[in-house]
Amino acid sequence: MSLPEAIARYVRRVRACEARVWENVLDWEHLPWLHRHAFLACERLGASREGWRARVRLPPASAPREIVLELEAEPAAGRYVARTCEGPGAGTEIWTRVRAAAPDATDVEVAFHVPDVPDAERSRLGAAYQRLYARLWDEDEAMMRRRQEVLDGGLQRAAPAPGTLALGPAEVLRARAPLLVQAGGVPLRIVAVGEALFAHSAVCPHWGGPLEEADGESCVRCPWHGYRFDVRHGGSADGRPLRLPFARRVAVDARGEASLVLG
Repeated sequence: MSLPEAIARYVRRVRACEARVWENVLDWEHLPWLHRHAFLACERLGASREGWRARVRLPPASAPREIVLELEAEPAAGRYVARTCEGPGAGTEIWTRVRAAAPDATDVEVAFHVPDVPDAERSRLGAAYQRLYARLWDEDEAMMRRRQEVLDGGLQRAAPAPGTLALGPAEVLRARAPLLVQAGGVPLRIVAVGEALFAHSAVCPHWGGPLEEADGESCVRCPWHGYRFDVRHGGSADGRPLRLPFARRVAVDARGEASLVLG
C-alpha cells in the first residue's frame, strides 16, 4: 500500500551531532518524561538496534487515547519512520531524514503522512503537527546538548576530589535549599530532608540528566527518564542498577556551620 501524500513537512537544523540524534531516536524511554505534554505513558513491547515498539498513552489525561507506536531506524540510509500500528490514527507514518551538517549540527526533515484526512482539514492538521514537532525537537535538542557537555566534561560518573567544602550557616542552607554548589568543577545539589541536609550529584548517572531540576526530597527523580535516587545514600529508589556517584550528609558543627566531606 502506498503512502498518502504528506500533509506537511518540518525542517530544522539541530544543534547536536548526528550520533546524539540517533541515540535520541532509539530512546523510547524519555517520551513520557521529557515530552510529558505529548505522552502520558510508554510501555515497551520490544526493542532492538534498529528500533522499538511500544504501547503509548496520549493526552488528555481526562480521556486518554492508547496507540501502538513502532519506530524503525535505518541509520545507513539516514532515515527513520514512526508508525502508528494500532489505535487512533492507525496507518499514520512520520518519516524523518537525518543528515550531518557539521560536527555539532544535524539537519532533519520530517514528512507527516496521515491517511484519510479531508482536504478541508489538511492545512489545520499539518500546522498542528509542525507545532508539535517544533516543541519536541526543542526539548530533544536541549537534552542532546546537555548530554554532550556532560560527556565532554567527564561528569556522568564524576565525584569531587577528596577535601572539605565549607558551606556556611546551616540555617541559611535550609532556607535556600535546594541549591547548587560546585566542588572542584563537579556540580552538587544541597537538599533539606527534615532538619538534615544532604548533598548529591547534580548529574544523573544514566544519561547525565539535570538533577538540579529534579523533583522530590529524600528521593529525587530525573526529568529526562524518570529514574529515582535516594539522596541519603545515592542508591536507586526504583530498583535500577544505578547509583549516584556522590551522595552524603552535610555535617553541622556546634556553631551551626555546615561543611561537606568530599571524595
